[in-house]
Amino acid sequence: MLSIKQLKLEEAFPVPMCQSSAAPLEQADFLKGAPHRKHPGVTNLKTVRLPEQLQEAAQSVLKRAEVKSLTERAHKLSNFLWSRKRAIETSQLREKAILLEKKFLEQERDIHTDAIDHKLEARIRKRVLSELRRTTYNRTPLRYDEDLGLVYMAARLAGGYAAVLRALNEIKKRDPLFVPCSLLDFGSGLGTCTWASHTLWGDSLKEYVCVDSSGDMNTLAEQLLSGGSEVDNPVIKQVYFRQFLPVSPTVQFDLVIAAFSLSELATLDERLNVIFTLWRKTNSYLVLVENGTKDGHQILMEARDTILKREEEVKHDLRRPSMFAPCTHELPCPKLTKQPVVPCNFTQFYYSLALSRSQERQQEKFSYLIISRSAEEEAQKSEHWDMTRLIAKVHRRPRHVQCQLCCANGELKQLAVTAHRHGKDMYRCARSSDWGDLLPMFHAEDDTEHDETQ
Repeated sequence: MLSIKQLKLEEAFPVPMCQSSAAPLEQADFLKGAPHRKHPGVTNLKTVRLPEQLQEAAQSVLKRAEVKSLTERAHKLSNFLWSRKRAIETSQLREKAILLEKKFLEQERDIHTDAIDHKLEARIRKRVLSELRRTTYNRTPLRYDEDLGLVYMAARLAGGYAAVLRALNEIKKRDPLFVPCSLLDFGSGLGTCTWASHTLWGDSLKEYVCVDSSGDMNTLAEQLLSGGSEVDNPVIKQVYFRQFLPVSPTVQFDLVIAAFSLSELATLDERLNVIFTLWRKTNSYLVLVENGTKDGHQILMEARDTILKREEEVKHDLRRPSMFAPCTHELPCPKLTKQPVVPCNFTQFYYSLALSRSQERQQEKFSYLIISRSAEEEAQKSEHWDMTRLIAKVHRRPRHVQCQLCCANGELKQLAVTAHRHGKDMYRCARSSDWGDLLPMFHAEDDTEHDETQ
């Protein structure tokens, strides 16, 4: 017989819930002496501010440039980049044309059942082309010259920095022994990845290689490093700008990042070629960041599946890739199979670039992917718990916490964490966690024995 409180909980969670047989969390197993509000799964940051030197340099560059209607143009560019989609592939276009041709042919046959129309083929071809032009997304390529680079600085410098810092902070938090010496930034733009990496690891980074096809963007990035001027005294040393990736296939970097750059590549083949190249150049961690849109998420899942499933043509590093974040497994993404309309994304609050006297507190919504060559996660497998990822806002209710989780078994779960059912430590960890954090999920020994008997 269910109590009134249990019935209310059942009504509140119509989707399948993680079973209540999970064993209570022992503090010694997971907290490692840390307070609940700072448990090892917390990877979120407080509201992010641009480094003071970067903030002042950006303001100096924009003030000197005197770009007309800068605020309005920055807002339009932000909206354009957010709504931008991938170009349709030739194979997809061909499949769509075949389906339309069959559809229109059936319609014509229904109308002209007796007479033979010799102009039928030409008429159907014309209708197909017209429908394709009307319904196919027309992707507009962007040329990042100096003018557009300045508008991009006003629109995306602070938000892009916040997203990259949040992604890199997970490596810093979960792998404190990792101290990178070299960084490769593909599609470096204004150099936000360089600044974010320097914020976390400081002078331990001895070499930054920034690759961007736009010479004007490289020039702006250099100006930001020099305090907004062209004086050769950069805030961060040993930063090298290139317009092409390093040629040697055997040269590797401890940290390889591509932030908001894969989506700039027009075709799937281009993206896959770049992904393979970046992975070959990765010594420890490959970090990919995109807009938190459906297309951004799908681009990252293309990269994930490509690296995990397809063998490299020439192997320069025999260490197997393993998922580090945000996925807690290497199974197919459940968001794509069960919730294909809803992307897997996360949020980070930040203060915008101060174009006027005041700064606004804004929210960056992004998707990210971190793949590692290290075996850091293998030690966890011997424990009696798995890590799950909080994939939505956490709702803290009286006596329970409502969590949406992506579990280590590749399933999406909704869980009501209570002190009675999961233990006080687990409950307090859940109350202290938020969207994007990791949460431990314990397995009871009796569950294991029960599964083995099935």
